[in-house]
Amino acid sequence: MELIINWVSQIIIFILLATIIDLVVPAGSMKKYVKFVIGLILILIFLQPIFHLLNFDIEQAVKTTFDEVLNDNSQTKDVENLIEFQKSEIESSANAYILEQLAVQMEDLVKAPLLDNYQAEIQNIDFQFREGTAYSYEELEEVKVYLRESEAGEGAVNAVNDVVIDTREENPSSKAKDVDVQGMETLLRQIWELSDKKLTVIWEGGAS
Repeated sequence: MELIINWVSQIIIFILLATIIDLVVPAGSMKKYVKFVIGLILILIFLQPIFHLLNFDIEQAVKTTFDEVLNDNSQTKDVENLIEFQKSEIESSANAYILEQLAVQMEDLVKAPLLDNYQAEIQNIDFQFREGTAYSYEELEEVKVYLRESEAGEGAVNAVNDVVIDTREENPSSKAKDVDVQGMETLLRQIWELSDKKLTVIWEGGAS
């Protein structure tokens, strides 16, 4: 009789604990595993009299089940961390590819006009986007262009080193008068249609 009373008490207590656990565990993929384990343990408790007759250690079985669930949860977190790391690597590679292709396309658009009108060529293009945003035209804040004298037109431009022109400021100072940086800036802005973006032109001098 005492065995039956203990058995019924275990069932009632476990159902109460299972209800509390179900309320505490947040919704998600983990909750279905918790429900599965709770259901399995409840079945084992219901079968306890049979296990008792067969000398089956139910406590050891429950402990083993919990250990397996905890170990599986740890492995799941490791897999999730690995996926997040790989996702970050893929996004970084994709962003670098996007910037490279964008720079190549923009350079191709202005290569001939720069050479024909100013005997100049693009050395490098840097892009600045709003912090924490995706790499897109809408989030683009500034395009910084580094120009130099073209090898094909070497000697046609009197180079002035390190002249920086911010397109939202006034006309360049007199020390840049030998190089029409403002004209090149206007050409780039028109071709690239950067009417609402900041464009900074930096003259690097003669080609190496």
